[in-house]
Amino acid sequence: MLPLSMPVNEKIAADFVKFLRQFVPLTDTEVKKELLPIVSTREFAKKQVISKAGEVENYMNFISKGLIRKYYKTGEEEHIVQISREGHLISAQESFYTRTPSEYFVEALEPSVVISLTFEDMERLFASSHSFERLGRLVTVHTMVLKDKWQTSLIMQSPRDRFLNFVENHHEILQRVPQKYLASYLNIKPETFSRFKHLLRLKRPAL
Repeated sequence: MLPLSMPVNEKIAADFVKFLRQFVPLTDTEVKKELLPIVSTREFAKKQVISKAGEVENYMNFISKGLIRKYYKTGEEEHIVQISREGHLISAQESFYTRTPSEYFVEALEPSVVISLTFEDMERLFASSHSFERLGRLVTVHTMVLKDKWQTSLIMQSPRDRFLNFVENHHEILQRVPQKYLASYLNIKPETFSRFKHLLRLKRPAL
């Protein structure tokens, strides 16, 4: 099933524009005349694959609604490297920027709506003005820093600390994502994850 793709109007794009303005103060004219005409909204059903391993990633996606995961497979086992909700970017980034086949699957965990920009349109946008070129650099740095922080936590923190930090900072996702996916994402054995959740319930009144 192909995603439903539509043009983006200002109301739908409001959160996307707010996200971008964290990095560069885009003018209303830049948004209306240069940005909105080249992005589109795409809708995906629950469990629908957004991009596949072995294919070149063509889109950078901002999540307007829903929950999306990124994972790779070894044999039949899935290894989740990203779970993102509304207000965040997701794509097979290495493939997107290098134009080489991806190692990752990107899949909707809930019915999802994303605002998408193709690689070709992104390149033209960045070349059109210093403001957009700077925006692209700052957003790329932002995503790299988030990725490095997460990789550091996987190395430096104990499974228990990773779990507790995730609960503290992403409690909403804990309620929306199947436990087996969260265990994979946090690199915690499923039985250990279950034990941590049990301890959390016992201690919750004291938190």
